[in-house]
Amino acid sequence: MKDEERIGRRSLLDRFIVWRKVNITDRQFTLILSFFVGLLASLAATLLHTLIKHIQQLLTHGFNVESFNWLYLVFPIVGIYITSLFVKYIVKDNISHGITRILYAISSKQSHIKRHNSWTSVVASAITIGFGGSVGAEAPIVLTGSAIGSNLGQLFKMDNKTLMLLVGCGAAAAIAGIFKAPIAGLVFTLEVLMVDLTMASLLPILISSVTATCFTYLFIGSNVLFTFHLDQAWQIERVPATILLGVACGIISLYFIRMMTVCEGVFEKLKSHRYLRLLIGGILLSTLIFFFPSLYGEGYSSLDILLNGKTLTDWNQVMSNSFFYGHSNLLILYIALVLLTKVVATSATNGAGGVGGTFAPSLFIGGFGGFLFARLWNMYKIGVYVPEKNFTLLGMAGVMAGVMHAPLTGMFLIAEITGGYKLFIPLMIVSICAYLTIYLFEPHSIYGMRLARQGKLRTHHTDHTALTLMNLESVIDREVTTVEPEMRLGDLIHVISRSRSAYIAVTDTAGVLLGEVNVNKIRHVVFRTELYDRYNVAKIMTECPATLLAQDPMTVVMRKFEDTDAINLPVIDLEGHLTGFISRARMLTAYRHIVADMSEE
Repeated sequence: MKDEERIGRRSLLDRFIVWRKVNITDRQFTLILSFFVGLLASLAATLLHTLIKHIQQLLTHGFNVESFNWLYLVFPIVGIYITSLFVKYIVKDNISHGITRILYAISSKQSHIKRHNSWTSVVASAITIGFGGSVGAEAPIVLTGSAIGSNLGQLFKMDNKTLMLLVGCGAAAAIAGIFKAPIAGLVFTLEVLMVDLTMASLLPILISSVTATCFTYLFIGSNVLFTFHLDQAWQIERVPATILLGVACGIISLYFIRMMTVCEGVFEKLKSHRYLRLLIGGILLSTLIFFFPSLYGEGYSSLDILLNGKTLTDWNQVMSNSFFYGHSNLLILYIALVLLTKVVATSATNGAGGVGGTFAPSLFIGGFGGFLFARLWNMYKIGVYVPEKNFTLLGMAGVMAGVMHAPLTGMFLIAEITGGYKLFIPLMIVSICAYLTIYLFEPHSIYGMRLARQGKLRTHHTDHTALTLMNLESVIDREVTTVEPEMRLGDLIHVISRSRSAYIAVTDTAGVLLGEVNVNKIRHVVFRTELYDRYNVAKIMTECPATLLAQDPMTVVMRKFEDTDAINLPVIDLEGHLTGFISRARMLTAYRHIVADMSEE
């Protein structure tokens, strides 16, 4: 009976798809889908933050703010262990590095994201963060929103270009829904996911962003994520301090990315030792949270203290629940130590088996870095007085811009979530200076650098993007003619007469590539019958100008063709066995088709 119902539903869906193609254009239907993507992404964002809030309140209710709490040593380990069990036995798939996975889907999988990503990241990250995991909820929600867009598009059999756009709509809706920041959602999609801005893509992304924002207001009211009231307007005399803050944010961003890479490398070596990884990461995380409770969860409550505090008494609240409480003379030390250890705590959370992103940690570190900069500036009277709360806000934008390589996202997000548009000029200065500073050392964002190292990162550069979207398998000619080096020339002539290719591969008995015979280069012996029994293949074969591996990205393939000026290049596996040839003409034809497709509106 269930099979019959499933067939009936499928038949109904197929009839709807046929009706839709007749009565509704693809562009119109994309706009309709973008609305539902925004609605569903908003629901997911609201659900996640509600779950996190209730779990944290349940676990930490009644904690003594004036002293340390031993349960900080327990909760994070328990949360990560529960998350790892959920991932291993229910999800049965890797759901970490959410935004990196979206970039990979766009670059290599025609924007196909698995169905379970529409809900599994919400559950896993809620457990991780609720129990104290020092990560952010934004990347899991962005993955969830993108998965919703991808799967809606797949359900209604939209083409790959539309799927890519719907993935962007989901990401934009997720950011807009979390922060109630529709412009930031749009800009995030353009800068971080690198979805090209055209008139065909702008409207659906805007619809998703605005829809998600409106429904989030409907679900949870008008409260914003951070409260901020501007007490002192920005002054032109603060330009030098603002520029220096931007440079400092760039350096902090570099520290964030490099330290994250080192820590991930350490945990990657423990990949096969699940419980050892859980033990090391869990103990490291819980110990850090025990000494620095500001690291618990996303840490937004600590940021709120710095954003709204005006006096030392106000700022000292950031040291609640710790050994530092009541020691106002240690505030600078506490802020600095939290800034330095946040990235370690984030890496330990994900490395031990938790699920979360680096979006919130970048905001957190930026806010603490901005406050530390302003406090030291004022204490030592380096220049004109700068408000600590304003520079906390600017630091959030600066480090986000540096870590994500997204200065526009940093500017608009911080302005929208705090209502701080009166600080838009210093936000621009800090974001641009931070981005320019880190770009000197790291050309890719924290999300894109993993794919960039593999040559799989899609960018706004049309040539590079076209090569990234090309599939090596689709241009390999596997119908190749092979001969062995001992074959007589006379027998080789018969092989050439039956072959369509001007290149004959020479392999040993195991299929390992030894060289090639270029038919165009042996014309001087082809018609000399007296050499047919005296010459063999080994005497006339030549070394291949270059070889390609099946795993090589198309950028490497193109470079080897350019360096060797070859017409054909062989493709081998890791053991050297021949798998086929790639023709320059065939590759360029595929390249032109992709470029032409990308150019269409």
